Formats: sequence, structure tokens, C-alpha cells
Amino acid sequence: MQLFYNPDINETTESFSFDKEESRHIIKVLRKKDSDILFVTNGLGYLFKTEITLASDNKCTVQIISFEKKDSSNYHLHLAVAPTKMNDRYEWFLEKATEIGIHEITPIICDHSERKVINKDRFEKIILSAMKQSNELFLPKLNEAITYKEFVKLETEGLKLIAHCEETDKKTLKSVLKPKENITLLIGPEGDFSENEIALAIENQFIPVSLGNTRLRTETAAVVACHSVVFVNED
Repeated sequence: MQLFYNPDINETTESFSFDKEESRHIIKVLRKKDSDILFVTNGLGYLFKTEITLASDNKCTVQIISFEKKDSSNYHLHLAVAPTKMNDRYEWFLEKATEIGIHEITPIICDHSERKVINKDRFEKIILSAMKQSNELFLPKLNEAITYKEFVKLETEGLKLIAHCEETDKKTLKSVLKPKENITLLIGPEGDFSENEIALAIENQFIPVSLGNTRLRTETAAVVACHSVVFVNED
């Protein structure tokens, strides 16, 4: 199944038109024509079956034939991950985490962060593309970048974890994970979290955890953590 995206449709929508860029892709690149079937999601768990009624590369119009809604997850995974020095590594994390099944992402600016500015529009396009490629019906939420100190003081529900490389008392991630539990997990930059940041997290009820016996890159650690949580919650 090839999946398309329109954030403005819902169960009451009868027909709609794709924008010019998507219309051109559908008609010129994919060579779709009148009466062809397209599957569309709004990123909120809905899958719409539609039929092309106007195969125009400027304004491809479809009529909704039917729809179904996927149940939302019984847990929420929120990764707060420091931007990497090389943008392509963070983009790789965004793509893979979306394919695996993350719910929410917040870039956090830490003491050792070498990159302090992100291109949110580009990141959102990568997440959207990964959602469509993996036939996922829920679009992960990407928040604005925020400082680490601000983030750890936010009110969050569920299990709060911080993964770091310091040789201190830490639990293994697999030992603290439980199904159907909301999780917020902090992943630091290339230089890891500072000692002050680790202490601040613990003051704010974050539990220090280890992701394994080897030292992982930021983006690898984030993907490993994401997969571990999703695996625990598989039926």
C-alpha cells in the first residue's frame, strides 16, 4: 500500500484536493489517473480509501469511499534527544524512530551540545516521509527545541528516565520498562550529559539507566531506546 497524507481531513470529509506539489507527484510521477484508488491518512490514526475524480497535476481531487481508524497505543513514548553535531545523524534517528513507532520528540540543548539550532521544518518533512513510507497512521509530534534545564522541570506523566555514560549507579533499561506505561527518556549529546545535568535530572525524579555495555552514539542510543520500549509493548 502506498500512503498519502492530508492533515485537514476527518470522518466527515467527502472529497478534497491535494496541493500542487503532491498532485504533480501523483499524476506525473506515479501516473495515476481517474478512478484510481489512493490511500490517505491524516496522521491521527485514520486510513481513508479514496478514488480520483479529477486527475489534474495542479489539483488532484479525490472522493472518500470509506475509512477506518486504528486504535491508539496504550502507552506514550517521548524521547528528548540532544541535536547531533552532524545534522544527517539526527535526521537518521528521526526517520528510524518514526518507522519503529515513536510518539513524541523534543530536541534538547545541553551543556555539551555543539549544535544549538535546528531546522524544524526539515525535521518535520523527514518524519512525515518516514510515516508514509512505513504505512504508519499516526504522525509523531515534533516539539520546538528547548534547553535541558527547562525540559527536566516540565510536568510529565509516567516513567522518567535519563540514559548517560557516567560510571554511577544505574539500572538497565530493560529492568525498568513495563508495558502500557508512559515514558519520557533523555538522550544526551556527543559529549554526554554534564554531571550537573545528571544531578538535576535525578532531583526531578528521573531514573538513570544504561542502554547496554557499549558506548553508543546519540542517534544510535535513541533508536535502541525507542525499539526497546516498542518491543516491550508489542502484543
